[in-house]
Amino acid sequence: MAMTMHVDVVSSEREIYSGAVEEVYAPAEMGEVGILPRHAPMVTRLKAGEVRVKPEGEQEMESIFVSGGILEVQPHVVTVLADTGMRAADIDEAAAKEARQRAEEAMKDLDSDMEYAQVKAELLAAAKQLELLQKLRKKGR
Repeated sequence: MAMTMHVDVVSSEREIYSGAVEEVYAPAEMGEVGILPRHAPMVTRLKAGEVRVKPEGEQEMESIFVSGGILEVQPHVVTVLADTGMRAADIDEAAAKEARQRAEEAMKDLDSDMEYAQVKAELLAAAKQLELLQKLRKKGR
């Protein structure tokens, strides 16, 4: 039996994933991090992308989209506090394409740096959702 750790992936709206896993991979701002049980404690910011978890006893990884957030690692517990997130299977491709198009249009008519940062984050989130969908299609899931 492999060693496990508990993982919680939550957003301000809901719990996205909770359970025992053997591995976690997350898109930290400075690059992807891989976490195994008994990992050294750490806290880091996440960028938009795919969090992958390998549930206990399973061969396949589960994919979760996060638009950013915070990752906290303790030796036997990993917590992802996502700005927004959803399981990859729940991503609506049409909605993601529409969000990307709206953000691209909004980039043309910006009045402030604050608006630019918000629109850029929305554009990145939509692009990362579509990227994750393409990746999963290539794998045949």
